[in-house]
Amino acid sequence: MGESRYDFAALRPAPGEDLAAAGGDLDPATLVAAYRAGCFPMGLGRGGRGPVGWWSPDPRGVLLPDRVHVSRSLARSLRRFEVRVDTAFADVVAGCADPSRPGAWITPAVAAAYQRLHELGWAHSVEVHLDGRLVGGLYGVAVGGLFAAESKFHRVTDASKAAVVALCRLLEEDGAPGRLVDVQWRTDHLATLGVEEVPRTDYLELLRAACALPLPEVFTARPGPCGTYDGG
Repeated sequence: MGESRYDFAALRPAPGEDLAAAGGDLDPATLVAAYRAGCFPMGLGRGGRGPVGWWSPDPRGVLLPDRVHVSRSLARSLRRFEVRVDTAFADVVAGCADPSRPGAWITPAVAAAYQRLHELGWAHSVEVHLDGRLVGGLYGVAVGGLFAAESKFHRVTDASKAAVVALCRLLEEDGAPGRLVDVQWRTDHLATLGVEEVPRTDYLELLRAACALPLPEVFTARPGPCGTYDGG
């Protein structure tokens, strides 16, 4: 994969500023270097079709796997679903990139870049199935103990929440403390699942510790089903 041409660690956005830089490319080395330094890409302009923006939100939305919150109603809903990992990466990205979704920003270039990362073993998908159909999921990038969630989608109620819960349970089952799910920004929707806001300085400390951990086994095993929910 080689080394990145860009030094993301040298970026110093002002406190409270989310945009760290603009320009550059979406090469695999660039993307991995950005995540290691606490940045992620999202295109500027309408539909994300402008130059690449490199974002480092302050505050940052994070989810600690052992703090994921599952309400009673969500637990009942989750029993319907089967979860799989890395069996339909391109389909998950396509679901997230649906141009009819509000705020759509995933361009063909972005989809192709993450497909390449997936082929190299860095990007992964958590897929939610109902009656044999893909009805929701999420994708992101795993660097050591960090999972940087990029986007999620659903076609039936609670399917995207199921993907988040499944990801957290899989990471928690791995047993290594300090694993971190980065969700970029906290929203009211994500807050119901236990997402918290932390200052960027705190996020960077959590990030360093997480990146030093080994990759979770779920992302090194052969792709396949991870089972169904028991409602717990």
